[in-house]
Amino acid sequence: AGGRLNISEAMSPPLIKDVKEYYSEAEIRLLDSPPGTSCPVIESVRGCDFLLLVSEPTPFGLNDLKLAAEMARAMKLPFGIVENRASEGNTSLKDFCKKESIPLLASIPNTREIAVRYSRGDSVSYIKENFKDELEKIAVHIHNTVKAGMR
Repeated sequence: AGGRLNISEAMSPPLIKDVKEYYSEAEIRLLDSPPGTSCPVIESVRGCDFLLLVSEPTPFGLNDLKLAAEMARAMKLPFGIVENRASEGNTSLKDFCKKESIPLLASIPNTREIAVRYSRGDSVSYIKENFKDELEKIAVHIHNTVKAGMR
């Protein structure tokens, strides 16, 4: 479920706020937002228990990731990173996480099979089936962080 923003209607931050309030009693709420630190991103993450940043190890991805990590720290939000489209030999994202003491929770490889599944709209089930350990590691880290009240 979610909200829909039509042409000529209110900007997205008010809509995001309304969606968050509508589901305020939900035990778990997952909000997806665009990369970077725009107003929709700020509204999406405001008050969250944990921020999961997903980035690619590219110059553009790392630039957005650096901004998002700075935002998370400024907002005092616990966060971790998932590397998407990881490739052997490219350690730029891993190096950034190590240098900044940010937990790298998982790496999803850049494979043709994942790209094909994504183009078919089937990447979620493929990831779920083939990367159970990584997904479990992410869930456990988030659970432990939130449980410990590290906000």
